[in-house]
Amino acid sequence: MNSNNNKGLLGGIRILDLSDEKAGFCTKLFADLGATVIKVENPGGDSSRKKGPFPAGAADSENSLSFYYHNTNKFSITLNLECPEGRQLFLKLVKRMDVVVDSFEKGYLEALGIGFEALRKTNRALVLASVTGFGQKGPRTGYKSCDLVASAFGGQMYVTGDPSSQPLKLHGEQPYLTASLFAAIGILLALRRKDRTGKGDFVDISLQEAVVSSLEHVTQRFFSDKTISGRRGRLHWDSLFYVFPCKDGFIQMTLFENWETLIEWMDGEGMAEDLVQNKYKNISYRRDHVDHIVAVMGKWTATHNVLDLFKLGQLMRFPWAPVQSPKQILNCPQLKERRFFDNIENPEEGGTRKCPGPPYKFSTKFSIPHRGAPRTGEDNIQFYCKELGFSMDELKRFLDEGII
Repeated sequence: MNSNNNKGLLGGIRILDLSDEKAGFCTKLFADLGATVIKVENPGGDSSRKKGPFPAGAADSENSLSFYYHNTNKFSITLNLECPEGRQLFLKLVKRMDVVVDSFEKGYLEALGIGFEALRKTNRALVLASVTGFGQKGPRTGYKSCDLVASAFGGQMYVTGDPSSQPLKLHGEQPYLTASLFAAIGILLALRRKDRTGKGDFVDISLQEAVVSSLEHVTQRFFSDKTISGRRGRLHWDSLFYVFPCKDGFIQMTLFENWETLIEWMDGEGMAEDLVQNKYKNISYRRDHVDHIVAVMGKWTATHNVLDLFKLGQLMRFPWAPVQSPKQILNCPQLKERRFFDNIENPEEGGTRKCPGPPYKFSTKFSIPHRGAPRTGEDNIQFYCKELGFSMDELKRFLDEGII
């Protein structure tokens, strides 16, 4: 496959991806928009290939569903950065790149002699983005980190869960995804600067800072009135929404919007109880008695099906929403109409594998390639032989000596 793929909005941008799951989503965003992203793996394969889930009966390094999702449309080469000749190959590749993304511990690349200052001597216009637990400076720079550590240190875990129980982590690896989004923005800004000045830049992304930056009301309330937000469970932090049980699932509903219309509806079914009293028309009173309101409304919602409440509520312009399962999301008519899910080739199983697509649409028409995640070292010949000019005999020597 031609690595110089100029299709897509980011066609022509070339990236070396040295990251693990901390920043894999960042480089996926670029690859899915047409950039040439080359994932650099240790000989034998990247450690993230061992991370599940795996399809039933296929728990091997080439079948990780997590790796597959985070590496669509990328290329793969193997390279041992810890041997001198491997570093020389790396520098040859760097000369041809716009961006390098890594998620190594601080100082790792510098110890190998290929930190940012060394790389910019090879390629003055290079952008290096580094995603680490705590960034490149500070007393905790060298601390070990992961998704859970970032969630805890960033304050996200403190406000997640039920008020009566211990803090909980969010689903998936939200700190990694958030940091990846910030890294992608930082890289695009650095590339814009490079276009103006011809100079590259170093983008330093901290997982902890990425989490803190997305806490919104938690930090805002503390800065404004020293309020320490706590865990609210199914209740919105400002008591605006609550997740109620229904006959066949759960629905998120507003508690205070269009109050009189809602109470009239409930009362028409004989289930409004004392919420019809005038004192509940006062929003301050409702906030002070939100637990009672939730209890009464919960008995009412439990007599309805989710979709019935959702459709009727939306007809009355209530911003209500069903709490959808993955199966319901896959069959969601809105997502189907917008063709959100992509069918991407899957050579391992044959046929295609369904994956979420990019959450943006453009009026400009361009072709985004649909290529599954690469096998380990699948593109060694493409980049070492066809691009750098090494012979097949030299490639075999690299393989035999553990250089690639």
